[in-house]
Amino acid sequence: MLYWLYEILNINILGYITIRAGLSFFLALFFTLFLMPRFIKWAKRTSSVQPINNYAPDRHKEKEKTPTMGGVVFIGATILASLLTIKFSNLYAIGAVMTLLFFALIGFQDDYAKIKKNENLAGLRARTKLLLQVISALIIACYLCIFADFNTDLYLPFIKTPILDMGMFSVFLWILVVVATSNAVNLTDGLDGLATVPSITALSSFTIIIYITGHATISSYLLMPNFDVGEVAIVSSALMGALTGFLWHNCHPAEVFMGDSGSLAIGAFLGYLAIISKSEILLLLIGSIFVIETLSVILQVGSYKLRKKRVFLMAPIHHHFEMKKWAENKIIVRFWIIAILSNLVALMTLKIR
Repeated sequence: MLYWLYEILNINILGYITIRAGLSFFLALFFTLFLMPRFIKWAKRTSSVQPINNYAPDRHKEKEKTPTMGGVVFIGATILASLLTIKFSNLYAIGAVMTLLFFALIGFQDDYAKIKKNENLAGLRARTKLLLQVISALIIACYLCIFADFNTDLYLPFIKTPILDMGMFSVFLWILVVVATSNAVNLTDGLDGLATVPSITALSSFTIIIYITGHATISSYLLMPNFDVGEVAIVSSALMGALTGFLWHNCHPAEVFMGDSGSLAIGAFLGYLAIISKSEILLLLIGSIFVIETLSVILQVGSYKLRKKRVFLMAPIHHHFEMKKWAENKIIVRFWIIAILSNLVALMTLKIR
């Protein structure tokens, strides 16, 4: 809509991506801050609360009356703010909105099933959820290939030219990136605000990278690939604003949880940003906390199956520190610090090519 005002009424300031990204941030922030308290009241009234896993540390029992599915609000706010500010003719921005919507719907189905049965493990079956994620990621990958005619080259950090053209094999990589990141964020979402701030820092990094990738002059100066993806920075900025509003209610002690409707969508969106910015490998550093959490689960499961021994007291790794009697705030803030530092390093690498 705002870009339409620029074209029709010639309001030049609205033609700038940076201005519309800022507006999308504050619109999504406002929508979330306005709607979330009302959602929390509704969730408490209808008992739409978080069922706690029986295997979780004992301190989690006190959270069993906390409303969940907050992702419905902040993802909805993100999509609304994006639709008000993006240029609709940009296929990459439309793909970004599609990614958020598809994975939020998958998460909503999972959250709703848990609430309805009042059982943490009674959501979508793991195979069903994974299948829906793969199908959604396949649709997004095919959309990029067929409609957006997106470049299929593979880039590595520190190297200014692509190392190979993956061709149709890029679809398989893109599906892997989107699905893996979606589940990684979902695994991390176990403590109050633990997944929220690392998501905001990762989005901040990708917003900068996306803007540079979409800017011919800056990308040329930094020897980075150049594609017409700058408009996606507006969607990313909107999600940052929505998550900031969500954090207001999600910081310890949390008044609401994001649920799978939020975590799956955030992760898939981060994967999408990595793909269109040619930063699939750099994603490992930008999303370091999500990588650490996922690796802890892989190591725990693999070690137990092979050696019948556990590496950690409990996985994901944030539960390990809970079992060691670390205060919840200490775990959360230290993970936040790691996320911020790793993203600063990731941004530093942009100049080293």
